[in-house]
Amino acid sequence: MAEGQGQEPECPVCWNPFNNTFHTPKVLDCCHSFCVECLAHLSLVTPARRRLLCPLCRQPTVLASGQPVTDLPTDTAVLTLLRLEPHHVILEGHQLCLKDQPKSRYFLRQPRVYTLDLGPEPGSQTGPPPDMGPTTRSLPIPIPSHYSLRECFRNPQFRIFAYLMAVILSVTLLLIFSIFWTRQFLWGVG
Repeated sequence: MAEGQGQEPECPVCWNPFNNTFHTPKVLDCCHSFCVECLAHLSLVTPARRRLLCPLCRQPTVLASGQPVTDLPTDTAVLTLLRLEPHHVILEGHQLCLKDQPKSRYFLRQPRVYTLDLGPEPGSQTGPPPDMGPTTRSLPIPIPSHYSLRECFRNPQFRIFAYLMAVILSVTLLLIFSIFWTRQFLWGVG
């Protein structure tokens, strides 16, 4: 970890400042800290996926079977120095994923998911085959989200919207009926 006066601590591999997202400092068995992105890249290109060699001292860190590098211990001292709370970043295939949870239970919003692509799958082609002509890229097709009515009513913002629409509809109907009955009463008297 490179740390100078007035500088934020940074990853010694990519030189990016540590943060609580994709540059979360993770500690290897040798006590050196690196960002989770660099360790994820390292784990994807290492032939023995259960063993990481420290980029500085080459001491191995053995991962349990199926344990991703995101489960390595977080360097909480660095995050405390930066006044940040750790987020849970996960490694899914060749992507780092971070789910941003809402902070308040009264103003809930749908959690945002941030992903960082770590590169192509091994053995996949990165470009078109040489004998094929130019290809066109199609726009991504939006995936429709299917929510049941029960799931919609769990969202407080939707409930507030539904209540406001019900009040507006009720007031509008009340005004229409009052105008109708007032005309009926005035025309019937006169």
